[in-house]
Amino acid sequence: MLSSLEGMTSMYMASQPGPHTAESIRQIVAQLRATPMFSGKIDENEAEALARLIEEKHGISMGLGAVVDAEDFRPWLSAARINGEMGDFYWSRYRRLLSLKGLPKSVVDATDNVTDRILDRLGNPGNNSPWSRRGMVVGHVQSGKTANYTGLICKAADAGYRLIVVIAGIHNNLRNQTQARIDEGFIGRDTGRLGHANKAQRQKIIGVGTFDQREFPVSLTNTLRDFNKATATTNTSQIGQYNVPVVLVIKKNSSTLKNLLEWLKEHSVHQGTQMVSQPMLLIDDEADNASINTAYARDEVTRINGQIRELLSLFHRSCYVGYTATPFANIFIDPDTDDDALKQDLFPRHFIIGLDAPSNYFGAQTVFLDAQDRHVRLIDDNEDDLPMKHKIDHPVDRLPDSLVRAVRAFIVARAIRNARGQRSAHASMLINASRFTDVQGRLRAQVSDLVSRVRDAVAVDGAKGAGALRNTEIKALHAAWQQEYSDAEKGDWPAVQARLYEVLAGTRVVEVNASKRSEPLDYDQSGDYGVTVIAVGGFSLSRGLTLEGLTVSYFLRNSVMYDTLMQMGRWFGYRRDYQDLCRVWMPADGVGWYTHIHEATDDLQAQLKRMELAKATPEQFGLAVRSHPESLIVTARNKMGSGKSLPVKVGLAGKLVETTRIPVDVEQLDRNVRAGEALVKSIVASGIEAEHPTRGTLYKKAPVELIRDFLRNYRADLADPLTDPRLMGDYIAARADSELKEWDVLLASAQKGEGLPQTLAAHRMNSYVRSVGEEALRNGILAISGTSRRVGSPGDEKVGLSASQIESATDAFKQERERDGKALPQTLPPRIFCEVRGRRPLAILRFVTPVVKDEQLKSRLPDPVLAWSICFPPSDVEGGTVEYVVNTIRLREMFGEDEMEEEALGDTE
Repeated sequence: MLSSLEGMTSMYMASQPGPHTAESIRQIVAQLRATPMFSGKIDENEAEALARLIEEKHGISMGLGAVVDAEDFRPWLSAARINGEMGDFYWSRYRRLLSLKGLPKSVVDATDNVTDRILDRLGNPGNNSPWSRRGMVVGHVQSGKTANYTGLICKAADAGYRLIVVIAGIHNNLRNQTQARIDEGFIGRDTGRLGHANKAQRQKIIGVGTFDQREFPVSLTNTLRDFNKATATTNTSQIGQYNVPVVLVIKKNSSTLKNLLEWLKEHSVHQGTQMVSQPMLLIDDEADNASINTAYARDEVTRINGQIRELLSLFHRSCYVGYTATPFANIFIDPDTDDDALKQDLFPRHFIIGLDAPSNYFGAQTVFLDAQDRHVRLIDDNEDDLPMKHKIDHPVDRLPDSLVRAVRAFIVARAIRNARGQRSAHASMLINASRFTDVQGRLRAQVSDLVSRVRDAVAVDGAKGAGALRNTEIKALHAAWQQEYSDAEKGDWPAVQARLYEVLAGTRVVEVNASKRSEPLDYDQSGDYGVTVIAVGGFSLSRGLTLEGLTVSYFLRNSVMYDTLMQMGRWFGYRRDYQDLCRVWMPADGVGWYTHIHEATDDLQAQLKRMELAKATPEQFGLAVRSHPESLIVTARNKMGSGKSLPVKVGLAGKLVETTRIPVDVEQLDRNVRAGEALVKSIVASGIEAEHPTRGTLYKKAPVELIRDFLRNYRADLADPLTDPRLMGDYIAARADSELKEWDVLLASAQKGEGLPQTLAAHRMNSYVRSVGEEALRNGILAISGTSRRVGSPGDEKVGLSASQIESATDAFKQERERDGKALPQTLPPRIFCEVRGRRPLAILRFVTPVVKDEQLKSRLPDPVLAWSICFPPSDVEGGTVEYVVNTIRLREMFGEDEMEEEALGDTE
């Protein structure tokens, strides 16, 4: 009966135009279930299982992303194919492998199209004149960038590229993992066995090699070992004729790059061989990490950056393609470093391509906005046992209760997956709570002891049915199931309990870091049971490394750099048939930052698409990113170019700016309130009639002079560039006679009556309760924190717009999401309402009641404070440049971050 329903559903979907979403698939299944043929014969569980199956087969879509090209782009790929100058050997094998792995045809087709778009922007290997190309591909964390560049490598080899270098992460475990992916998707042999004494073992065929073995690329690295000059020299005879491509997967390490450069010079440049005349493709994975010129003067180029540029310069024809999910640092590369001494830097001057994630991507939108209550659990009990800031010798005598609950949830989630028939799949848990490897080691020991206790308890009492719940450990697992997953499994605890022992018998707790205790994440194990692993680590878990079947994450880090935090988001990715079981434990501040960062990166992708339509160049896109009002915190200071003084051209058009940082200065707080009262009294005196929308009191068309007076007298944290009165003054002054001549002013009142009632110039306003950061409060700053990091509430930006304007903006955003194959989020981004053409700027005043959990800090809290938000409309006017002296000290003042650059160095021993 289920197969009949599946067949009818697929036929019905095929007759409907457009992409199918998870929601539309379930609607179709529900409609067909209600027909006489199926009515009463298929229960809800079976229907949901069928919907998930159909979604995997038919409902996943993937857009092509946006492309920003240089003005000199000349396509060559189509002509090369028509003229028979390009084969299809390597790509056709890889395409078959992707399909075999279960990727939907629509995703494989989209990958085919987007890799064509990238290849077309590389140099034409049929053109023997010297050329060099620089580009960047922007994806999402854990969204398939490796699969994309593996496809690009295959097509580049088909086109005639004969040397391909992949620069992977800065640690061995990521390089080894990347090599294994290249072995499977491009080479077709297990390179780790090439030196095996047994010939059969040496020739082990894997991945694409199982489809066609006529040609094998030569690899000068393998899954066991990075580049080695002696090994490469022995293989020189194999690559002398260049009948097949040569590939290297190397670590992003100055010693490795030095060895490669020396070898190339010895065996190619000086001996006059053909290698330097061959077209070369360099893939820079995680391109924003270590590749950037982090020196503080243009003539002090950091070693790795200089080595990558020197490597490219050895070849007459070369391409550099940086892959990253966090492109902010790359945009700050100076595009003008073209002199002979420095050669060309790595600025993506020729193209920037955005990769859309498939519609089943489990990303920040899902985790932190659409289903935060389902997936996110807050950590608020760590300070006694594992404080956010600790030293290298910090003892770990016991685990925070939240971490114990997270480990139990992982054990239960793995048991549920086994009960669902997923026992041959892998399952992982991530624990990232310290940058110190010694502390990571102590954590691993404590977690291992916990798992051993639970394993012993289940071995003794797990088979006793209901009587097993008398065991305290099993009872605790049952409590974890009730709290997290009872809805998912419809109350079937006995089925979960029956799987506990097989889960615990195979569970390993390992360290993944730079210490000698580190163990590889080996997911190649075959058999009936997949790998079940709890990985404890730091930097190695933060960049590039894929944790297969990641189900539960415990994240306790305090960096506020956009790129660092996004790269730490290993919990994003694809969660086929177990997305409902995924949980992330993190502090409330972390949730707020990820929500905030998602909106900023979403804005970046939207900007990329707008600039594609405007036919902008990469340099223009770089300027647009640098003019984003929050550009100063998108990346660590040492990645933002040279010099101590950084002139930033800030653009506020279409942005929502809020006073998220206010100093605890009683006199200034009182002056802020008086400034607000003066503004309201002046508006009333001007004869403007008040309106009363549901969110408070609204005055329309207030003259700009009143707003400028208010902003001159109000003071937020002077260390925050976003609310700097000079910036506001310059920006508004340039538009005071045109776009910003008249303002709408909302006196906002909390609808839930959550805070204390306040009065501003005879207007009654309920205050908004907002969490503030404890560390900032100790330094005398009210820093709005918590899970939203918003002073206001979602939808404030709609105030002042007509119903038709709101509907038009929402429809346009909905169409944009549908084009990209993405569902409409539950919370709409503020920008779509700020960007409405023809709207007036909106200033919102509200009272905020600050709260903290720390009892000792509560005495430092002031009474409700006046805060403001401004929604700036689009602008066609230039202006708004402010000179900032930006350095690490100032960033620490803003964010209380003592370890701003820790991620550039990795874990600390």
